[in-house]
Amino acid sequence: MYYLRTVFLLTLVYLALRPNFEILNILAGIIIAAVVVLLLRPQPQPLRWRQLPTIILALIRYTVVLAYDLVVSGIQVARIVLKPGRTLRPGIIIIPSKNQSEVAQALNAHAITLTPGEIVVEMTDDGTMYTHCLNATESQKLVDDAQEMRVSLLEKFLA
Repeated sequence: MYYLRTVFLLTLVYLALRPNFEILNILAGIIIAAVVVLLLRPQPQPLRWRQLPTIILALIRYTVVLAYDLVVSGIQVARIVLKPGRTLRPGIIIIPSKNQSEVAQALNAHAITLTPGEIVVEMTDDGTMYTHCLNATESQKLVDDAQEMRVSLLEKFLA
């Protein structure tokens, strides 16, 4: 029953991303969802009702912080493009993950890569991320605070 519910939810996500409600598209969504469930074999997790408000608030805060970072970084990169006279020091910085789960490490790397001007180019087994930045010296100063916030929020809604 759990697998059927998961296939149903994944099919809804597929249809939300591809809003084409022809029968062949719906069948494709069901088949893709079934293959994903068969390959990953997700295990049911009990819902922790007492922690649900904390999880929801952490997820909302993480989304808001990520959106803010995207807008601010987008403006900074636009300034660099529109005023090319600025001196940049591009380079690769090392960002320790500090996350325990692989899902949190992947989401952390995804958040960094989404940010304009930064991209994770390599990730080690322990989660250390080698990140290319347009301005490595400036990014290295800001990375610790941003990483601490992302790690704490990810742990709250993924724990």
